[in-house]
Amino acid sequence: MNEFRPATRSIEISPGESVRILRELQELTQEELATRAGLPLAALVEIESDRSALDIEQAKSLARALKCHPGALAFPGWNVEQDSAA
Repeated sequence: MNEFRPATRSIEISPGESVRILRELQELTQEELATRAGLPLAALVEIESDRSALDIEQAKSLARALKCHPGALAFPGWNVEQDSAA
């Protein structure tokens, strides 16, 4: 199993905060992002406020709308150790 590299947390950020930050950086309103992602506005509000956990299907939909990898939303703040030989 040496093809796996350990991950370490570099910052403390929740998935909801990650969604909100990426949305704001792209200057989208919650309504615009919810529409683009095909989610109810209430679901997005719950996710961004961390009152509801981000599930994998929501992460995929939001990632498509925000043009990022779903892992950036589901697992924010994690770094993968880079192998110096790679």
